[in-house]
Amino acid sequence: MHEALAHPAREPLILGDPSLAQVTEDICRPLHSRPTALWWAGLLVSLVLLALGVAAVTYQIATGIGTWGLNRTVGWAFDITNFVFWIGIGHAGTLISAILFLFRQRWRTSVNRAAEAMTLFAVMCAGIFPVIHMGRPWLAFWMFPYPNTRGSLWINFRSPLVWDFFAISTYFTISLVFWYVGLLPDLAAARDRTRPGLRRRLLEIFSLGWNGSTRTWQRHEIVYVLLAGLATPLVVSVHTIVSWDFATSVIPGWHATIFPPYFVAGAIFSGMAMVLTLMLVARSTMGLERYITTRHVDVMCKLVILTSGMVAFAYATEFFMALYSANQYEQFVFRNRALGPFAWAYWIMVGCNVLVPQLFWFSAVRRRFGLVFLLSLLVNVGMWFERFVIIVTSLHRDYLPSSWAGYAPTSIEVATLVGSFGLFLTCFLLFCRFVPVIAIAEVKGVIGTPAPAGQDA
Repeated sequence: MHEALAHPAREPLILGDPSLAQVTEDICRPLHSRPTALWWAGLLVSLVLLALGVAAVTYQIATGIGTWGLNRTVGWAFDITNFVFWIGIGHAGTLISAILFLFRQRWRTSVNRAAEAMTLFAVMCAGIFPVIHMGRPWLAFWMFPYPNTRGSLWINFRSPLVWDFFAISTYFTISLVFWYVGLLPDLAAARDRTRPGLRRRLLEIFSLGWNGSTRTWQRHEIVYVLLAGLATPLVVSVHTIVSWDFATSVIPGWHATIFPPYFVAGAIFSGMAMVLTLMLVARSTMGLERYITTRHVDVMCKLVILTSGMVAFAYATEFFMALYSANQYEQFVFRNRALGPFAWAYWIMVGCNVLVPQLFWFSAVRRRFGLVFLLSLLVNVGMWFERFVIIVTSLHRDYLPSSWAGYAPTSIEVATLVGSFGLFLTCFLLFCRFVPVIAIAEVKGVIGTPAPAGQDA
């Protein structure tokens, strides 16, 4: 009692103490009003990037993957780097939505909807790269395990790449259902405020007849908790399985037992940074300053610091184990990473993932949204280079010096990467325009309830 009185209350999660009706109106307003000039500018840029990517992929499919910079030594490069990067981005959505929900972290209510959507769009972007890497994407169905008339043509169920397919497809399905179930009451709220017409008809269909009764809410909460519990193990399992693509090989720098937790921590780290970026974009373009506050940004920055420490520890552990093992091949790989031809990429990775997040220790930095936006972008640059360093530097110098080769991405590979960002941003901006970007029903539960000092809201 006396301790609670001794600590001042933190600022409220929602500014201005709006009424319940005002919350609904504020969040639904962007769905009915004209988009802002900033939103149109963002959509135009993202569509241009998407068009560039579509043109690059079309040319690559028509010509062949010889348009990429791959060779006999470096058989994986940009394509797998982008695949692992986008899968990692999708992790924070489930973390915020499911795990923080189960731990009753109330600050998540303003950011969970955007984080869930980010998960879906990131997994969509990731799925592009294995398909176009085939060279003949129209034969992708050959990889599916179904009875066929092509003799004994079956996938290799012992391959980690097959485990990837099942894990990621399961992750996408659960994330989609989890996002949609949480969206139902908000779709109904938007339905009730929409004039008769096509949009209202679509909202009536997708809200599944939601009537807001006590029984409906009880069933909804039970399903939501069950889905949160089901989705939580996927946060660990999906990127763990992705790491096995590397850890089950015999290539120095890859076959490491630290890879599963290392990849999971890195995925959450990059996903948190992307959530920060998108939160600030949605806040500016959709006029949601009241609902995405300094408190939300502050907590997210602290989570970035935490996960950055995990990633830095993994970097140090890799080097220590290479030295401690006395394995000349492992030692060469890590010395080559830090001092070899791709040392510039390695030090960009370290600078962006280890040094840059340390600025978030300062409260003054966490309260400057423009600076937070810039630092979150640098973190994602560093995490992309982490995947690039792991893949390319372990391949371009293998056991036989006679087979050593360099690697340089071509314009087609760069354009494909840029196009994936265009697809991601286009989907996110359309999501902000046509779907409530903040969970209306959940935000109403935290109005006027500031978090006590010493605890998370």
